[in-house]
Amino acid sequence: MVIAATGFFDGVHIGHRAVLSELCRLAKEQGGRAVVITFWPHPRTVLQSDADKFRLLNSLEEKRAWMLDFGISQVHVRSFTRELSQMSAHTFLADCLKEQYGIDHLVVGYNHRIGHDADQSFAHLEAAAQKTGLGLTRVGEIICDDKVVSSTKIRESIQGGEMEQANRWLGYPYPLNGVVVEGERLGRTIGFPTANMCLYEPLKQLPADGVYAVEVDQMGRRYQGMMNIGFRPTVKHSHGRTIETHIFDFDEDIYGLPLTVYPLHRLRGEQGFSSMEALRQQLTEDKDKIKQIWTTQL
Repeated sequence: MVIAATGFFDGVHIGHRAVLSELCRLAKEQGGRAVVITFWPHPRTVLQSDADKFRLLNSLEEKRAWMLDFGISQVHVRSFTRELSQMSAHTFLADCLKEQYGIDHLVVGYNHRIGHDADQSFAHLEAAAQKTGLGLTRVGEIICDDKVVSSTKIRESIQGGEMEQANRWLGYPYPLNGVVVEGERLGRTIGFPTANMCLYEPLKQLPADGVYAVEVDQMGRRYQGMMNIGFRPTVKHSHGRTIETHIFDFDEDIYGLPLTVYPLHRLRGEQGFSSMEALRQQLTEDKDKIKQIWTTQL
Protein backbone atom coordinates (compact mmCIF):
# COMPACT_ATOMS: atom_id res chain seq x y z
CA MET A 1 0.00 0.00 0.00
CA VAL A 2 1.45 3.35 -1.08
CA ILE A 3 -0.13 6.47 0.38
CA ALA A 4 0.86 9.84 -1.05
CA ALA A 5 0.46 13.59 -0.96
CA THR A 6 1.23 15.88 -3.88
CA GLY A 7 2.00 19.57 -4.11
CA PHE A 8 4.76 22.13 -3.97
CA PHE A 9 4.77 22.40 -0.15
CA ASP A 10 6.67 25.69 -0.08
CA GLY A 11 7.71 26.28 3.52
CA VAL A 12 6.46 22.89 4.74
CA HIS A 13 4.42 25.02 7.19
CA ILE A 14 1.97 23.89 9.87
CA GLY A 15 -0.80 23.51 7.28
CA HIS A 16 1.39 21.24 5.16
CA ARG A 17 2.42 19.34 8.28
CA ALA A 18 -1.19 18.55 9.06
CA VAL A 19 -1.36 16.84 5.65
CA LEU A 20 1.95 15.04 6.20
CA SER A 21 0.88 13.97 9.68
CA GLU A 22 -2.31 12.40 8.33
CA LEU A 23 -0.29 10.80 5.53
CA CYS A 24 2.10 9.18 8.03
CA ARG A 25 -0.78 8.12 10.29
CA LEU A 26 -2.60 6.37 7.46
CA ALA A 27 0.57 4.69 6.24
CA LYS A 28 1.29 3.32 9.72
CA GLU A 29 -2.32 2.26 10.21
CA GLN A 30 -2.46 0.40 6.90
CA GLY A 31 1.09 -0.93 6.93
CA GLY A 32 1.99 1.11 3.86
CA ARG A 33 4.63 3.60 2.73
CA ALA A 34 4.20 7.38 3.03
CA VAL A 35 5.52 9.18 -0.06
CA VAL A 36 5.36 12.73 -1.37
CA ILE A 37 5.35 13.79 -5.03
CA THR A 38 6.49 17.39 -5.12
CA PHE A 39 7.37 19.69 -8.01
CA TRP A 40 10.26 21.88 -9.14
CA PRO A 41 10.37 24.63 -10.19
CA HIS A 42 7.42 26.43 -8.62
CA PRO A 43 4.37 26.54 -10.97
CA ARG A 44 4.32 30.33 -10.78
CA THR A 45 7.82 30.59 -12.25
CA VAL A 46 6.64 28.53 -15.23
CA LEU A 47 3.17 29.92 -15.84
CA GLN A 48 3.15 33.58 -14.82
CA SER A 49 4.74 36.63 -16.40
CA ASP A 50 6.03 38.08 -13.10
CA ALA A 51 8.10 34.99 -12.29
CA ASP A 52 11.24 37.12 -11.80
CA LYS A 53 9.64 38.71 -8.71
CA PHE A 54 8.58 35.45 -7.08
CA ARG A 55 10.51 34.20 -4.04
CA LEU A 56 10.62 30.84 -2.26
CA LEU A 57 10.39 29.88 1.40
CA ASN A 58 12.50 26.74 0.88
CA SER A 59 15.16 25.53 -1.47
CA LEU A 60 14.49 22.08 -2.89
CA GLU A 61 17.10 20.60 -0.56
CA GLU A 62 15.55 22.25 2.51
CA LYS A 63 12.08 21.06 1.56
CA ARG A 64 13.20 17.49 0.98
CA ALA A 65 15.08 17.43 4.30
CA TRP A 66 12.06 18.74 6.25
CA MET A 67 9.83 16.04 4.77
CA LEU A 68 12.25 13.17 5.39
CA ASP A 69 12.82 14.37 8.97
CA PHE A 70 9.05 14.43 9.43
CA GLY A 71 8.87 10.71 8.65
CA ILE A 72 8.08 10.57 4.93
CA SER A 73 9.58 7.38 3.43
CA GLN A 74 10.38 8.85 0.01
CA VAL A 75 10.18 12.23 -1.72
CA HIS A 76 9.78 12.16 -5.50
CA VAL A 77 10.62 15.40 -7.31
CA ARG A 78 8.78 15.88 -10.59
CA SER A 79 9.59 18.61 -13.08
CA PHE A 80 6.74 21.09 -13.37
CA THR A 81 6.08 21.98 -17.03
CA ARG A 82 3.36 23.65 -19.06
CA GLU A 83 2.43 20.23 -20.39
CA LEU A 84 1.90 18.93 -16.86
CA SER A 85 -0.23 21.97 -16.01
CA GLN A 86 -2.59 21.14 -18.91
CA MET A 87 -3.44 17.62 -17.67
CA SER A 88 -6.93 16.86 -16.42
CA ALA A 89 -7.36 15.64 -12.86
CA HIS A 90 -8.20 12.14 -14.09
CA THR A 91 -5.14 11.99 -16.37
CA PHE A 92 -2.81 13.15 -13.58
CA LEU A 93 -4.26 10.69 -11.07
CA ALA A 94 -4.31 7.75 -13.50
CA ASP A 95 -1.16 8.28 -15.59
CA CYS A 96 1.13 9.94 -13.03
CA LEU A 97 0.11 8.82 -9.58
CA LYS A 98 -1.36 5.39 -10.27
CA GLU A 99 0.71 4.24 -13.24
CA GLN A 100 4.12 5.83 -12.62
CA TYR A 101 4.30 5.86 -8.82
CA GLY A 102 1.94 3.05 -7.86
CA ILE A 103 -0.12 5.25 -5.55
CA ASP A 104 -3.14 3.62 -3.86
CA HIS A 105 -4.39 6.45 -1.64
CA LEU A 106 -4.05 10.24 -1.84
CA VAL A 107 -4.10 12.74 1.03
CA VAL A 108 -4.90 16.38 0.12
CA GLY A 109 -5.24 19.71 1.88
CA TYR A 110 -8.51 21.63 2.16
CA ASN A 111 -7.90 23.72 -0.99
CA HIS A 112 -5.70 21.36 -3.00
CA ARG A 113 -5.99 21.76 -6.77
CA ILE A 114 -5.24 18.97 -9.23
CA GLY A 115 -5.50 19.19 -13.00
CA HIS A 116 -6.56 21.82 -15.50
CA ASP A 117 -10.28 21.11 -15.04
CA ALA A 118 -12.61 24.09 -14.78
CA ASP A 119 -14.29 22.41 -11.81
CA GLN A 120 -11.82 22.45 -8.93
CA SER A 121 -14.28 21.35 -6.26
CA PHE A 122 -13.47 18.51 -3.89
CA ALA A 123 -16.49 16.62 -5.24
CA HIS A 124 -14.95 16.71 -8.73
CA LEU A 125 -11.59 15.46 -7.39
CA GLU A 126 -13.41 12.77 -5.43
CA ALA A 127 -15.15 11.55 -8.59
CA ALA A 128 -11.84 11.51 -10.53
CA ALA A 129 -10.15 9.56 -7.73
CA GLN A 130 -12.99 7.04 -7.58
CA LYS A 131 -12.84 6.57 -11.34
CA THR A 132 -9.09 5.96 -11.08
CA GLY A 133 -9.43 3.54 -8.17
CA LEU A 134 -7.63 5.80 -5.69
CA GLY A 135 -8.64 6.27 -2.07
CA LEU A 136 -8.88 9.94 -1.04
CA THR A 137 -8.57 11.74 2.31
CA ARG A 138 -9.05 15.45 2.80
CA VAL A 139 -7.41 17.41 5.66
CA GLY A 140 -9.11 20.57 6.91
CA GLU A 141 -7.66 24.07 7.01
CA ILE A 142 -5.27 25.05 9.79
CA ILE A 143 -5.98 28.35 11.54
CA CYS A 144 -3.38 30.27 13.55
CA ASP A 145 -3.67 33.87 14.76
CA ASP A 146 -7.26 33.81 13.44
CA LYS A 147 -6.05 33.28 9.86
CA VAL A 148 -5.85 30.28 7.57
CA VAL A 149 -2.16 29.44 7.24
CA SER A 150 -0.73 29.62 3.71
CA SER A 151 2.64 29.97 2.00
CA THR A 152 1.52 33.30 0.52
CA LYS A 153 0.73 34.79 3.93
CA ILE A 154 4.07 33.59 5.28
CA ARG A 155 5.96 35.19 2.38
CA GLU A 156 4.14 38.46 3.01
CA SER A 157 4.99 38.34 6.72
CA ILE A 158 8.68 37.72 6.02
CA GLN A 159 8.73 40.43 3.38
CA GLY A 160 7.32 42.79 6.00
CA GLY A 161 9.85 41.76 8.64
CA GLU A 162 7.19 40.14 10.84
CA MET A 163 9.33 37.18 11.77
CA GLU A 164 7.50 36.16 14.95
CA GLN A 165 4.30 35.66 12.98
CA ALA A 166 6.02 33.93 10.07
CA ASN A 167 7.81 31.54 12.42
CA ARG A 168 4.56 30.65 14.19
CA TRP A 169 2.92 29.79 10.87
CA LEU A 170 5.95 27.85 9.69
CA GLY A 171 6.24 25.93 12.95
CA TYR A 172 10.01 26.52 13.06
CA PRO A 173 12.47 29.45 12.81
CA TYR A 174 12.87 30.59 9.20
CA PRO A 175 16.40 29.69 8.03
CA LEU A 176 18.74 31.59 5.74
CA ASN A 177 21.31 29.05 4.52
CA GLY A 178 24.46 30.07 2.74
CA VAL A 179 28.22 30.30 2.67
CA VAL A 180 30.38 32.99 4.27
CA VAL A 181 32.07 35.20 1.66
CA GLU A 182 34.70 37.92 1.77
CA GLY A 183 33.47 41.41 2.57
CA GLU A 184 35.19 44.76 2.95
CA ARG A 185 35.93 44.04 6.64
CA LEU A 186 34.69 47.51 7.62
CA GLY A 187 32.75 46.14 10.57
CA ARG A 188 35.92 44.85 12.16
CA THR A 189 37.39 48.39 12.16
CA ILE A 190 34.59 49.61 14.47
CA GLY A 191 34.44 46.53 16.70
CA PHE A 192 31.61 44.74 14.89
CA PRO A 193 33.07 42.04 12.62
CA THR A 194 30.42 40.46 10.42
CA ALA A 195 29.97 37.28 8.43
CA ASN A 196 28.75 38.19 4.95
CA MET A 197 26.54 35.50 3.48
CA CYS A 198 25.85 34.33 -0.06
CA LEU A 199 22.62 32.30 -0.04
CA TYR A 200 22.57 28.84 -1.61
CA GLU A 201 19.09 29.53 -3.03
CA PRO A 202 19.09 32.86 -4.96
CA LEU A 203 15.26 32.96 -5.03
CA LYS A 204 14.94 32.66 -1.23
CA GLN A 205 12.49 35.16 0.28
CA LEU A 206 14.47 37.71 2.29
CA PRO A 207 13.09 39.56 5.30
CA ALA A 208 12.56 43.31 5.01
CA ASP A 209 15.73 45.41 5.13
CA GLY A 210 16.80 46.20 8.66
CA VAL A 211 18.45 44.93 11.82
CA TYR A 212 17.35 41.63 13.38
CA ALA A 213 17.95 39.58 16.50
CA VAL A 214 19.11 36.22 15.15
CA GLU A 215 20.21 32.77 16.16
CA VAL A 216 23.23 31.47 14.25
CA ASP A 217 24.23 27.90 13.47
CA GLN A 218 27.88 27.58 12.49
CA MET A 219 28.44 23.91 11.66
CA GLY A 220 26.39 22.68 14.62
CA ARG A 221 27.44 25.34 17.10
CA ARG A 222 24.72 27.80 18.17
CA TYR A 223 25.23 31.49 18.88
CA GLN A 224 23.20 34.64 19.39
CA GLY A 225 23.78 37.57 17.08
CA MET A 226 22.40 40.46 15.08
CA MET A 227 21.97 40.68 11.35
CA ASN A 228 21.63 43.56 8.92
CA ILE A 229 19.94 43.08 5.56
CA GLY A 230 20.11 45.97 3.14
CA PHE A 231 22.19 48.26 0.99
CA ARG A 232 24.52 49.74 3.65
CA PRO A 233 23.68 53.45 3.04
CA THR A 234 26.50 54.59 5.34
CA VAL A 235 29.16 52.89 3.21
CA LYS A 236 30.27 54.56 0.00
CA HIS A 237 30.35 52.43 -3.15
CA SER A 238 28.07 49.77 -1.65
CA HIS A 239 27.12 47.18 -4.26
CA GLY A 240 23.67 45.64 -3.93
CA ARG A 241 21.86 44.10 -0.98
CA THR A 242 23.98 42.30 1.59
CA ILE A 243 23.29 39.93 4.50
CA GLU A 244 25.76 40.64 7.31
CA THR A 245 25.69 38.95 10.69
CA HIS A 246 27.60 39.97 13.80
CA ILE A 247 27.91 36.82 15.91
CA PHE A 248 28.12 37.52 19.65
CA ASP A 249 31.15 36.19 21.52
CA PHE A 250 32.69 34.79 18.35
CA ASP A 251 35.96 35.62 16.61
CA GLU A 252 36.95 32.91 14.13
CA ASP A 253 37.84 32.86 10.45
CA ILE A 254 34.88 31.12 8.78
CA TYR A 255 35.26 32.35 5.19
CA GLY A 256 34.09 29.68 2.77
CA LEU A 257 32.21 27.74 5.46
CA PRO A 258 28.43 27.14 5.67
CA LEU A 259 26.27 29.30 7.92
CA THR A 260 22.60 29.26 8.87
CA VAL A 261 20.99 32.39 10.30
CA TYR A 262 17.51 32.43 11.85
CA PRO A 263 15.94 35.94 11.96
CA LEU A 264 13.72 36.04 15.06
CA HIS A 265 12.85 39.70 15.66
CA ARG A 266 13.20 42.90 13.61
CA LEU A 267 14.68 45.62 15.78
CA ARG A 268 14.58 48.51 13.30
CA GLY A 269 14.71 49.40 9.64
CA GLU A 270 17.95 50.08 7.83
CA GLN A 271 19.21 53.65 8.12
CA GLY A 272 22.18 55.75 7.04
CA PHE A 273 24.60 57.52 9.39
CA SER A 274 26.81 60.57 9.02
CA SER A 275 29.98 58.70 9.98
CA MET A 276 31.33 55.29 10.88
CA GLU A 277 31.54 56.45 14.50
CA ALA A 278 27.81 57.25 14.48
CA LEU A 279 27.19 53.80 13.02
CA ARG A 280 29.33 52.22 15.75
CA GLN A 281 27.33 53.97 18.47
CA GLN A 282 24.05 52.80 16.94
CA LEU A 283 25.31 49.22 16.61
CA THR A 284 26.35 49.28 20.27
CA GLU A 285 22.80 50.33 21.21
CA ASP A 286 21.35 47.67 18.90
CA LYS A 287 23.49 44.96 20.46
CA ASP A 288 22.45 45.95 23.99
CA LYS A 289 18.77 45.96 23.00
CA ILE A 290 19.04 42.58 21.28
CA LYS A 291 20.77 41.02 24.28
CA GLN A 292 17.90 42.32 26.42
CA ILE A 293 15.37 40.87 23.97
CA TRP A 294 17.14 37.49 24.18
CA THR A 295 16.88 37.69 27.97
CA THR A 296 13.20 38.66 28.15
CA GLN A 297 11.48 37.44 24.96
CA LEU A 298 13.40 34.91 22.87
